[in-house]
Amino acid sequence: MAQITNRERSPGSSERGPFDPARFDPRSPEYAVQVANHLLRAAVAAGASDVHLQPTPAGIEVAYRIDGVLQPTGILASGEGTDPIARLKVMAGLLTYASGRPQEGRLQTAVENVEMRISTFPTIHGERTVIRLFGREAELRRLDDLGLSRPVRETLAELLLEQDGAILVTGPAGSGKTTTLYAAARELIGASSHRRAVLSIEDPVETVLSGASQSQLDPSTGMTLAAAVRSMLRQDPEVLLIGEIRDPETAEAALQASLTGHLVLTSFHAGDAAMALRRLVEMGVATYLIRSGVRAVLSQRLLRRLCDCRRSVDPAVTGLAVSAAWEAVGCQRCFQTGYRGRVLASELLRLDSGAVAEAVAAPIDQHRSADEIRTAAVGAGMQDLRHGVLARVAAGETSPAEALRVLGSRISP
Repeated sequence: MAQITNRERSPGSSERGPFDPARFDPRSPEYAVQVANHLLRAAVAAGASDVHLQPTPAGIEVAYRIDGVLQPTGILASGEGTDPIARLKVMAGLLTYASGRPQEGRLQTAVENVEMRISTFPTIHGERTVIRLFGREAELRRLDDLGLSRPVRETLAELLLEQDGAILVTGPAGSGKTTTLYAAARELIGASSHRRAVLSIEDPVETVLSGASQSQLDPSTGMTLAAAVRSMLRQDPEVLLIGEIRDPETAEAALQASLTGHLVLTSFHAGDAAMALRRLVEMGVATYLIRSGVRAVLSQRLLRRLCDCRRSVDPAVTGLAVSAAWEAVGCQRCFQTGYRGRVLASELLRLDSGAVAEAVAAPIDQHRSADEIRTAAVGAGMQDLRHGVLARVAAGETSPAEALRVLGSRISP
């Protein structure tokens, strides 16, 4: 799950980053244990969402993904008697001798109550390892904590009171979709005047939701996404949280559920809200299901937040349509990156506009493009994602360079 956070980070003793491999002696019999323990503690302290361990001829390259960007921290030497990656596999209960095949597991360790999952993958130089860190329980969020614009937040809260229909949260990987889904579910559970039966199917369950029955996929037992959605409907649910729509079968099952008295919350990979609707059409989902089943599509992006060491620049030289702009500088507090934490930019497309619904439900030989759907939505009052990002730039929350990194050429007029 992508973390939306502006958590304070304590600067390390070295500008190389929060983890310094040089402090450990590879000749020590405790080398692997010391490295593994410190690696995980430092990752949590730095607010990292992922730890990458890349084997190379020179050693194991270590990098933390902080605020959505990989930050190299150095190279670990291979231990003379103990191996840090083997130690991590032991902590996860994985097979240390099975280095020629991918493995996944949960790290059996408690670092500030942070859930950690590990994935290994064989390469020519050894096992590439990635550790994913999930949010702390103390940081569980409601909609007010996400940083949504006021119109989007109020509209989304209103939609969560509905008894049926689907709300899609879209964006690329790492855009905070799961965090938003969990926040929406908490909002829904907390705002209900009576208890509602909330069921989820996820891959995997990343955070425990109080007031919901959560399950995770297990293809080995036939617990596939589409099959699970169909089975959930026999559990007398009122709200379904589906971790992600990945195929036409799941999309159709989710939208069918939204038409039969269930509120469906789910995520979907797409560039923006209009492209999400277009993708559903291209997947072969019937347009009547989309038009009648989807209430709204929320598209979002995470942008790195400028550190206090930022400096102002002439907005005319940025090439963006903004009245003010700042750029990253770098200091000890932000580990010389110029950024600390992230901010959210979003757009919310509702299908209760006649023009938008008409664009989606055009005859099969006249399917509207995503641009046409987007134009109809903007005409109906939607502030698109580009303007949401530009507003963050003008407010000094993020930089023109970060806006370009996240949206690419779409940020330009």
